[in-house]
Amino acid sequence: MRVARLFIEQRLAPRTEHEITGAPAQHLGRVLRARVGDAVVLFDDSGLEFGAQVTSLDRHSVYVAIADAVDPGTESPLHTSLGLCLSKGDRFDRAIQKATELGVTAIQPLLSERVDFSIPADRIAKRLSHWQQIVISACEQSGRVRLPQISAPCPLREWVSEVYAEQKWVLHTDTGQRQGETTAPESIALLVGPEGGLTDDEVTAAQQSGFHTLSLGPRILRTETAPLVALSVLGARWGDIRG
Repeated sequence: MRVARLFIEQRLAPRTEHEITGAPAQHLGRVLRARVGDAVVLFDDSGLEFGAQVTSLDRHSVYVAIADAVDPGTESPLHTSLGLCLSKGDRFDRAIQKATELGVTAIQPLLSERVDFSIPADRIAKRLSHWQQIVISACEQSGRVRLPQISAPCPLREWVSEVYAEQKWVLHTDTGQRQGETTAPESIALLVGPEGGLTDDEVTAAQQSGFHTLSLGPRILRTETAPLVALSVLGARWGDIRG
């Protein structure tokens, strides 16, 4: 049986007792039906994870005894900032879920000329909370110990002018380069457009901010597929996705 793995907002310490409350306690107690003596794995965004054992439960809390902290080595050495244009339906949700599984460091939702909808100001906090929960669940599933940062949507031109990375790439179907660098960078920024792609002016604005065009081949990929393929290519070239 697979050991349950949970993100805990409070800082954890080895060889201590800890009370799990809120949604993690509900999930552990009611959904997973944990029992006294069950093993669990906890992480707190510190870069470490903690083995633990359930010692008692009640209606609102699960109490655990925490063992030693370990570094599972699941974080990529490549710091990747993903600028991802918003898309409708659950496509954006799937993209951030899979990008998290692939080791992305930060996700910036973007507004561009061909994003034909917006999120009302009074709903941005709720949408951010929704995305954050997707990120947490993906980290729990994939074994990661650091949560990718996800921010409120901002204009594409603002992000490309401000993001810092040793190398910057913008996906573009018409033309593109291969990653010819021999020295592995420590950080990368990746810009992915919406359905319909980026406009020529947006590509030019990215290039003026130091982005190079990157092609993933002759086929047109869906907006939720393109970032995952690009992250896999970059991870295989410079990260930890290697055979």
